[in-house]
Amino acid sequence: MAAWLLVLFLFPAVDRAAAEARVNLADGFDFPVGKPNADGYYKARGLRLRSPQHFGEDWNGRSGGDADLGDPVYAIADGIVTFAYNVRGGWGNVVLTRHAFRDPVSGQVKYIDTLNGHLDKIMVTTGQSLKRGQQIGTIGSNSGMYPAHLHFEIRHDINIGMQRESVLSDMVHWADPTVFINQYRKLNREWRPVSVPTGTYQEYKSFKGL
Repeated sequence: MAAWLLVLFLFPAVDRAAAEARVNLADGFDFPVGKPNADGYYKARGLRLRSPQHFGEDWNGRSGGDADLGDPVYAIADGIVTFAYNVRGGWGNVVLTRHAFRDPVSGQVKYIDTLNGHLDKIMVTTGQSLKRGQQIGTIGSNSGMYPAHLHFEIRHDINIGMQRESVLSDMVHWADPTVFINQYRKLNREWRPVSVPTGTYQEYKSFKGL
């Protein structure tokens, strides 16, 4: 069975219906490994929107090889899980999380999605609310396809889901993860939850690895 047909069969309408959830505004953002400062890890690959494209960052343990296999992966901020499945192919276990934050310059509430890919284990479920620093899974190798590492993305566009080919490769849709985290490292705590759209992903029409 073709990979995209398999994914359609397994996940026929993930987040298709219009839906909303109440989530806390992020009071800041941490790194997804070695919380909160990526201690013990290094960025092996960064964001590259030109060919050859790489839509996020690859984080590896400083000990090298598969020494980081099974290490914790954390939610970078309060949010809600919008996708948590094994999609096989070049991805393996994937967790997508949606976060809301108030931009300190404009005062507007904005949304981002984070993607954590190639996980060894998924420790959350779709629709689950998360706290900053909560463990969501462990670093994996996609069943030995790659040396163990975390593939991590931040998207301004909350419609992408697993369909990365559906939007332009620009900084309107994508964020440089390290730049974003450093820019919004500490935000004011607000105690009133906000409404966040969660039914924004398309059904799968194709499937591409990394």
